[in-house]
Amino acid sequence: MKINTIILAAGQGTRMLSELPKVLHQVNNKPLILYSIQAAKAAGSDQPIIIIGNGADAVKKTVGGGARFVLQAERLGTAHAVMVAESELKGKGDLVLVIAGDMPLLTADTLKQLVQKQSTNQGPLTMLTVHSNNPRGFGRILRGMDGEIRAIVEEAQASVDELKIDELNVGAYCFNSDWMWKALKKIKLSPKGEYYLTDLVGIAVTEGSRVDSIQLEDEDEALGVNNRIHLADAERIIRRRVNEEHMLAGVSMVDPNQVYIEEGVTIGKDTILHPGTYLTGGTRIGEGCEIGPNTIIDASTVGSHCHLLTSVIEGAEVGDNVGMGPFCHLRKGARLGNGVHMGNFGEVKDSSLAAGVKMGHFSYIGNATIGENVNIGAGTITCNFDGEHKHPTVIGADAFIGSDTMLVAPLKIGRGAKTGAGSVVTHDVPDGEVVVGVPARKLKEK
Repeated sequence: MKINTIILAAGQGTRMLSELPKVLHQVNNKPLILYSIQAAKAAGSDQPIIIIGNGADAVKKTVGGGARFVLQAERLGTAHAVMVAESELKGKGDLVLVIAGDMPLLTADTLKQLVQKQSTNQGPLTMLTVHSNNPRGFGRILRGMDGEIRAIVEEAQASVDELKIDELNVGAYCFNSDWMWKALKKIKLSPKGEYYLTDLVGIAVTEGSRVDSIQLEDEDEALGVNNRIHLADAERIIRRRVNEEHMLAGVSMVDPNQVYIEEGVTIGKDTILHPGTYLTGGTRIGEGCEIGPNTIIDASTVGSHCHLLTSVIEGAEVGDNVGMGPFCHLRKGARLGNGVHMGNFGEVKDSSLAAGVKMGHFSYIGNATIGENVNIGAGTITCNFDGEHKHPTVIGADAFIGSDTMLVAPLKIGRGAKTGAGSVVTHDVPDGEVVVGVPARKLKEK
């Protein structure tokens, strides 16, 4: 059975009060429209059709090759939006899912149920409903004495008694494809000058056909984003879902409401996340770590049994048993080997620190390669930039760099070499040699 999906994403989104198309506003750092595409594909649909209008070019650029696009040049309602996809889909599938591009909480499992229900339904369509005391402007479901759906009445047209109905139209449907394309042509223009997709329910009932439905168990899935308050609600729910998934997999969170994790992040069991932790960009964290509080890790890899306190890690690699912080910063290209320790206010960029390196506080290491078990005293700086070019520093294993040493690159410090506190090193230092002073010179033997 072939399933096609139409995602409605042409609306203005005026209540967002934004220059950005509504479906490109982000929840947990991902545009709303991508949630709908992901759910549709996971439910078994072919490449979805996105109905675009407002901000069409921006939507295309964001989605890229993840979908096909049809322009709704005149926005004449939801039924009209579906109609413009006829040339793309008519005769090319058995069922058509129609969902909105501003409903990021609607899950693939729910859409699968909708498809399954319609695949056994003798009638032409199955719709999604929800019981809720918070109608959010949704239409009300009218049922007959036999319990069958008879119509959908929009909130603006509902009577006082109809407004008391708590079964709402979510706005997600699965249609028999052949029937839908014929029935769309029967929809009449509303007094507002629009063609409403909900009128298909009445058309089916008039024909004597059964309109089936699935009721959402999780009311949150019905949330559509129409303003910034809804956007914040969706953000909170998505983050809760992500956090709960990690907790069920063995990750502890001191306060889940203050932990922010993007989809695609992986975390090993027995890791503890403290408040103010942000994990983004496909970050991977090993087992038994303690992260935070107030730590940001983006697009990085962290090994097992690390303790990272109040630090920022971006595009970096961290080995096992690393201790950092507070207030450390690993920038792009930083690589810390097993057992490395960084004191507070240390920064590393585009450098590798081999296993066992101890880096004191208030130090900066850039464009450097540091050997095993090197001690880097507090206040040490690699002077790697001459105003035009970056230059490398290489420090051999077991070297000792005294506090407040300035390492003027390009520079090589030999294995087991030492620099005195406050030295300014401008020339290479051989293995085992001790240098002191400004500029640094070999320490004379007594």
